[in-house]
Amino acid sequence: MFLISIAVNSNAQAKIKFTETKKDLGKVKKGDIVTAEYVFVNEGDQPLIITNYEVECSCTTAEFPKQPIAPGQSGKVTVKFDTKSAYDRQDRKVIIISNAKNSASVRIKCFVEKP
Repeated sequence: MFLISIAVNSNAQAKIKFTETKKDLGKVKKGDIVTAEYVFVNEGDQPLIITNYEVECSCTTAEFPKQPIAPGQSGKVTVKFDTKSAYDRQDRKVIIISNAKNSASVRIKCFVEKP
């Protein structure tokens, strides 16, 4: 019985599921800082802990909950993209680093107009 309990608990993990993973913000002005929010739910059976994120350039940042997200609860990730050094079509990917059994990423797209 004890071994079965250990086996069941060792399979318990968090699972992150975003309601939407891509946002197209259309045309934006060069120099603007654009923001997109992505809501997620922990569909696992253990608390979800987001520890960091990875981006392709320093023009993109993300804010995420610092506290664990309980199973069944939701949270949000806010992505900010600074367009001051960008132009034309932009597609920024943010990889979410967490203890979830699945990987997760979100994207922000826009077209940066010249001044």
